[in-house]
Amino acid sequence: MAQYLALTYTADVNWFDPEHAEALTEYRQFAIQDAGSILASAVLHPTSTATVVRVTGARGGDVVTADGPYAETKEALTGYYLIEAADLDEAIAIAARIPAAWDGAVEVRPVLAAK
Repeated sequence: MAQYLALTYTADVNWFDPEHAEALTEYRQFAIQDAGSILASAVLHPTSTATVVRVTGARGGDVVTADGPYAETKEALTGYYLIEAADLDEAIAIAARIPAAWDGAVEVRPVLAAK
């Protein structure tokens, strides 16, 4: 079985605000339905809490940080699922059941296994 990272892109909101309770219920239902394929998952805090880190010059250069997201977009990276699937087709079928796919987007990438 291969591993795939399913990155969720949705509205940049605080998912723990009460107004998003119904949407979180849909995500919980997905997690229960596909528990056998989900190896890990997490919801990210809004991009306003992000810190962008860059190193100037080469390795060992000055560390420069900036508040906020790396890029301003309508949809932001808001979470992920690490899933196990037989192949890309199965990973896509699982990703299509993630609620983010219904009103946002889910990016599926194969995970390069460390050796």
